[in-house]
Amino acid sequence: MPRPVKWRRIAQMPDHRYFTPEGVEGKSLDENILKIEELESIRLKDLEGLDQESCATAMRVSRQTFQRIYNAAKIKVADSLINGKAIRIQGGNYTRNICLLVCENCGYEWENKVENLKEMESVRCPECGDERVDCDRRFEQDYRENPPERPGMGRGRGPGMGRGRNRRNR
Repeated sequence: MPRPVKWRRIAQMPDHRYFTPEGVEGKSLDENILKIEELESIRLKDLEGLDQESCATAMRVSRQTFQRIYNAAKIKVADSLINGKAIRIQGGNYTRNICLLVCENCGYEWENKVENLKEMESVRCPECGDERVDCDRRFEQDYRENPPERPGMGRGRGPGMGRGRNRRNR
């Protein structure tokens, strides 16, 4: 089973979500879908002028992940500009806020994005099933002010995943 995609932190939602080239009919118009986090990468890198590390920290992803997001966005924008395609901004794997949920019954803690919490009728602790769950706002503030030093790093090293000898090297 693949690992779930990490939420990419964005600072703001776009006001405008659809751009079309001038003089092209709407029905025959091809379009590129630009994800919300791809737009955020362009905003941080090109509009704000931040370096790659600062952009990655702001989005709470690794530098390599940021670069992949940014490169995908540039390809879509270039394709639209050169080939006269529309740009639709939608979807992606993003959040504006992350909340540390704490179960008042058993003390279990876990992170969730605020957008998910708004969609749920009730939040239950995954450990004990209790509904007495609270969002620790101190965590949200601390997360904004002091992001993890190396966010979004890989899965770690398990047996046979290191640089050492493997079956082919024997």
